[in-house]
Amino acid sequence: MIRGILKMGDARLLRVARPVETIDADLHRVIADMYETMEATNGVGLAAPQIGIDLRLMIFGFDANPRYPDAEPVPVTTLINPWLEILTEDKEDGWEGCLSVPGMRGLVPRATHIRYGGTLEDGTELQREAFGFHARVFQHEFDHLNGVVYPQRIKDMTQFGFIEALFPDSPLAELEAET
Repeated sequence: MIRGILKMGDARLLRVARPVETIDADLHRVIADMYETMEATNGVGLAAPQIGIDLRLMIFGFDANPRYPDAEPVPVTTLINPWLEILTEDKEDGWEGCLSVPGMRGLVPRATHIRYGGTLEDGTELQREAFGFHARVFQHEFDHLNGVVYPQRIKDMTQFGFIEALFPDSPLAELEAET
C-alpha cells in the first residue's frame, strides 16, 4: 500500500523515533508499504517517520533513479535500529532533495566516509562502510530518525530552492513538474 508522506512543517518529522522492539508481521507490512511508497515516488530512501510511523526503521537503495540520474547505484537495504559512525572529518557538498520537501533541492555538506549498520528484516546484523552518494543517502535517512530534515543542514540558504528555479533546463525540472 502506498502511504502518504509527511511534508516539512509536520511536527512528527521533528521527533526522535523510538527503537523497534519486535520484528513481526506488522513490521514486515510497514516495510513492504515503505518500498511500495518509495518506488511510486521515485525515492532513493525513506524513513518510517516520513510516513508517520514513529520507529527507527529506514529503507534505501536503487540501481538507477530519475531524480538522481548521475548517482552511482546504492545497494537496496532495509535497516532496523540503524547506527552511524563517521570515519572522516572530510565533508562534501551535494545537492539533496527529499520526499518530505517536494520540488526543492539544497546543497548539503555530508561526511564522505562512514560506517553504518543495524538489524536486517530477518534479524541478522549488517555492518557496512560507505562513500560518496551511498554515504549521503544513508546520512539523509538516518537524520529523519533523529528529527532532522535536510534543510536544517544547509549552510548557505542561497543554495536552497525550487528545482525549476535552480535547474530550469534540466530533465529533473520536468520530472518534478509531473509529480
